[in-house]
Amino acid sequence: MPAESFWLAAIAFCGSVVFGVTGFGAALVSMPLATHLVPLGFALALYALADIANSFSVGLEKPRNAVRAEYLRLVPMILAGTAAGVTVLVNLPRAAGMLLLGSFVIAYAIYALFPHEYRQPVSRNWAWLAGFAGGVTSSLFGAGGPPYVIYLSQRGLSKEEFRATLGLVTMTSISLRVVAFLLTGLLLDPDVWRSALVVVPAALAGIWLGKKIFLSLPRALLMRIIAVLLLGSGGSLVWRALN
Repeated sequence: MPAESFWLAAIAFCGSVVFGVTGFGAALVSMPLATHLVPLGFALALYALADIANSFSVGLEKPRNAVRAEYLRLVPMILAGTAAGVTVLVNLPRAAGMLLLGSFVIAYAIYALFPHEYRQPVSRNWAWLAGFAGGVTSSLFGAGGPPYVIYLSQRGLSKEEFRATLGLVTMTSISLRVVAFLLTGLLLDPDVWRSALVVVPAALAGIWLGKKIFLSLPRALLMRIIAVLLLGSGGSLVWRALN
């Protein structure tokens, strides 16, 4: 429907603005809102196409700044987590999916609301857990970013290294998600591709605006605003799942 496609595109635009600012997080905004309009599986497939366009735009910005060792530690477990997440997704009841997604978004929003300072880098062994958790949440909720962000933000990287490494990790994670959705049939629905004709251009416009905002406003302030919005969207999903 034209009206539905318009709202799905508007949601993709908003999520992509967040992605352009932070280098992740489009799905944390778009998925809770989109599942008010379409089933979770449809939303995951549709926004995977938008996300992969976004991820290549950010991931290939300045790849030379990425820390290769961190990337190589995360990728194997992202692959394993993606496979595990898709296996759960195809057997997950709709209400349970909404409840889990809403709870996940609320938990991350609460985490993001408060500053986190670390005196020394955490062990690189945490990459195994972060990679697996990110792969699982990427497949289940379209949102693998938070585990990667939490890990990489505690590894003592510079701002440039952090954004570049996160960009490559997110690009890889989303690419694996798209392949998994193709293999399981979620991306074989013609309606998904028809909607993508409107949604993907809106997402690319959002990523462009997000990059402009990233250069002009304090990132900490933007993250606080986004966290408050996420609390509302996640709460609405939990309410729907329980009623």
